[in-house]
Amino acid sequence: MTARILLPPNPKVGVKMDIRILIQHPMETGFRHDISGAAITKNVIHHFSFDLDGITLFSGELGTGTSANPFLQFSVILPHSGWLELNWVDDEGNTGTERVLCNLST
Repeated sequence: MTARILLPPNPKVGVKMDIRILIQHPMETGFRHDISGAAITKNVIHHFSFDLDGITLFSGELGTGTSANPFLQFSVILPHSGWLELNWVDDEGNTGTERVLCNLST
């Protein structure tokens, strides 16, 4: 599983910025069936967190109402530049991590 973290073009220290995240994941609800009629096992991202240098800025729980390849957006005010890291866990126990360096100007 991969993800893409989108930051504004010129982020600044202490200024609110929108962070957008796109995670590639099928988000199977457990309600669909394959071509032979067998139920497809439920497998959704049930937890994710977004950190700045190891400090959690945002975390959440997703459920079966979330579409495949979930797109998430939230706003933060960052106090300093650093590594932004997205972590997630799905129902099968698979984990994913994506990191991006955020250089803030003053």
